Amino acid sequence: MQLTSKGRYAVMAMADLSARGRDRAVTVAEIATRQGISAAYLEQLFARLRRAGLVEAARGPGGGYRLARAAEEVSVAQVIAAVDERIATTRCKPGAKLGCTGKAERCLTHNLWAALNLKINEFLSGVSLKDVAEGRVSVAEFAA
Repeated sequence: MQLTSKGRYAVMAMADLSARGRDRAVTVAEIATRQGISAAYLEQLFARLRRAGLVEAARGPGGGYRLARAAEEVSVAQVIAAVDERIATTRCKPGAKLGCTGKAERCLTHNLWAALNLKINEFLSGVSLKDVAEGRVSVAEFAA
């Protein structure tokens, strides 16, 4: 599975932002310090998040970013998609004419990985920023 730092950092930053509430704007520098992420890199991510309508920018003293919608209305999948991240469990691109092997047919395990991809997206679509910020996603739920 591929999920780069771009997707992980965007989710970390948005969870941090949601934990601060919508009452005040939060600076990229604050988030960068708390999360241990480069502020310059976060600025690039926030530009994409703003274009996707997930955050709003506030200028001037007390400026920064705030969530554009309530944290419970924003899924982790939406955040990942906003920064142009694609969670891929197969080597082939959706709709591509060539299969995973570079030939016309798909590899023997293609359907297995494609089904896993659907489950991952289903899971991430069902987890809100509020769930993450409030610690409602637990490994214990899934380890049984």
